[in-house]
Amino acid sequence: MGEREIIKEYSNGELTVVWKPRSCIHSGICVATLPDVYDPMGKPWIKPENATTEALKAQILKCPSGALSFYKNNGKKEAGPEASDSSGAPIASGTRVEVKANGPLLVHGELEVTRPDGSTESKSRITAFCRCGASGNKPYCDGNHKTVAFKG
Repeated sequence: MGEREIIKEYSNGELTVVWKPRSCIHSGICVATLPDVYDPMGKPWIKPENATTEALKAQILKCPSGALSFYKNNGKKEAGPEASDSSGAPIASGTRVEVKANGPLLVHGELEVTRPDGSTESKSRITAFCRCGASGNKPYCDGNHKTVAFKG
């Protein structure tokens, strides 16, 4: 049986930021966009109270791996983040593939991943797949392309 996925949640009272560490490729976009919220050396490392709800949503939509997501705390179901490219711009419905220079293959849209053991996993928004072969979380990217100086 596979490892249980760790999911961390951080709230500013109005919005809850959800972080899935195994999906994170450590692109650093979150830290660069909202350094007062995301501090990899801090405890906790995400402090959503340091930004507006709108700023948090805009940043989360830029997450290239989908490791960050959010939900509103008002009890009303809100549609999840729409599919967006790495700049955060919305993309047309359907599936789109983006090859990142020296990095992962980003698949935008809804998809189902079938593993070698036959198990399946549904993905939405953005999924980052390893191109370098060094990921410890295959088939997904874990950022090791930086460690091995992958060029491609």
